[in-house]
Amino acid sequence: MAWFDQVLTLNQTTLKIAHFTDCHLFSEPSGRYFDVDCTTYLGDVLADIASQRCDLAIFGGDITQDHSLASYMQFLRLVEQANLGCPVVWLPGNHDELSYYEQAFGGASPNVIHPAKWLSTPNVNIALCNSKSETPAGWVTEAHMTELQHVISQEPKNTLVFCHHHPMPIKGYLDKHLLENGNQFLRTLADTQNVKHVFHGHVHNDYSDAFENIAIYATPATCIQFVKNSPEWLQEDKGPSYRLINIDSFSRLTTQIRWLKNV
Repeated sequence: MAWFDQVLTLNQTTLKIAHFTDCHLFSEPSGRYFDVDCTTYLGDVLADIASQRCDLAIFGGDITQDHSLASYMQFLRLVEQANLGCPVVWLPGNHDELSYYEQAFGGASPNVIHPAKWLSTPNVNIALCNSKSETPAGWVTEAHMTELQHVISQEPKNTLVFCHHHPMPIKGYLDKHLLENGNQFLRTLADTQNVKHVFHGHVHNDYSDAFENIAIYATPATCIQFVKNSPEWLQEDKGPSYRLINIDSFSRLTTQIRWLKNV
């Protein structure tokens, strides 16, 4: 099965989307990443998403820190307990294993966690890309790029693109692990003329940039953040966080970060 063959159709003409990413869970709920309680922070994010009455939640990769199947099961347990009222879809991060996603989520209700990588709505489409490589850096394969270009170009509809790795430098430590063929990736998207927004995780903070007429947004992690614009790998606990994306009936998009310490 090709990556984008799994499709979820949403009938809403307006959309409220939660983008949450980089939760770095452990096999045990007590696991801590840079002394942050990752399980509690993810639970806080999911509770806030549930209160927002979203139509869709997109997980942006890096479920796990200890690379255990049990950490994926922790994620499933937390999502099920949260009663979000909308499906969660996902894409892999550099820490993740696709086989563990399939093992952990294969029996989940599609109303809770859905395997789709292409989402169709009356006004916009959404593509969830695979940028995972054999290293912590990202790479989108030629075959995946070709498939992505094909599905985006099939109809003249605005497409929101999500990936894990950042396609443009952030002038910080994580640039050593950016999407290594990010320029080709963005060039491919721009050439379709149907992509105006790209969202990613991986960098553990909020950033915004642009490539030609494509706006690029980084969503903070649900757990620890990495200090911005630093050549050193420095961390800061800013509390749990995620991004809300609103799309109106004219396909106009607005977005904001939810820093839960501040709400």
